[in-house]
Amino acid sequence: MSNTQKWEYATLPLVIHATKQILDQWGDDGWELVTVIPGPDGNAPVAYLKRPKA
Repeated sequence: MSNTQKWEYATLPLVIHATKQILDQWGDDGWELVTVIPGPDGNAPVAYLKRPKA
């Protein structure tokens, strides 16, 4: 058997006035922030997260 870590991923749009609260909630659920990039419209940022697969 392989001991390779497997991951699951999520993307979510960030609301600028609630970014910390949104990321804190996802962090409490075991998600790790990988990066934040501008969304398709160039304004609303999108967060990319990962967490180990169970």
